[in-house]
Amino acid sequence: MFEYQWRTVLAYWPDYLHAAVLALQITVVGFLLAFVIASAAALARNSRSAILRFVATCYVEAIRNTPVLLQIFIVYFALPSFGIRLSAVTAGTIALGVNVGAYLTEVLRAGISSVGKGQLEAAQVLGLSSRTVLLNVVAPQALRNVYPALVNNLIQVLLGTSLLSAIAVPEITGVATVVNARTLLFVQVFGIAVALYLVLSYGLSAVAALVERLSFKSPASRRARKRTSAPSLTGASS
Repeated sequence: MFEYQWRTVLAYWPDYLHAAVLALQITVVGFLLAFVIASAAALARNSRSAILRFVATCYVEAIRNTPVLLQIFIVYFALPSFGIRLSAVTAGTIALGVNVGAYLTEVLRAGISSVGKGQLEAAQVLGLSSRTVLLNVVAPQALRNVYPALVNNLIQVLLGTSLLSAIAVPEITGVATVVNARTLLFVQVFGIAVALYLVLSYGLSAVAALVERLSFKSPASRRARKRTSAPSLTGASS
């Protein structure tokens, strides 16, 4: 009996895999959108312009103090009233990107603030342009300082895709709900869904850790590695 139940659920395995791929695609695109929005909003929050600071603050406060499910409904159900019709996947991706972007705004803002003022003053003395300072001085250090928080928000986008089942997006939770309605095998159906979320979460974390090791090596550690890997004169002579 138990074996039969598992065979019944595993017959939907291709649907689960397609749902996992879709969830991963939404996660990547949604996070990239969130990062772009957050970068602009963080710069606006630190801007000298009172109007930009006000607009960015309104965005952050409005998004962080309203439910993400409501935001998904607004993008999917309300925008058509203004002539903007989006597919469920597109609407869900945009809603998640806008939502996480508000949280990333404060993360990036903290990263920018963590860069020492002495470095900025030194860059100004050297005559570097504001764009050069931002890209070559501020951005690398800010990203290094807040990288763990960025990864956490990436995982939150992945977990947030489960809410898109409310607008009929066939991601993991949506597929599991349909399969459960057909089979009524709650434990097996949602057990597979949990396993897929865990695999994707740990997979993204592993990739992010690899990116961190490759991208954020300090110059000192690189020089130390070169010195230890280079053969010494004594070793060569012996």
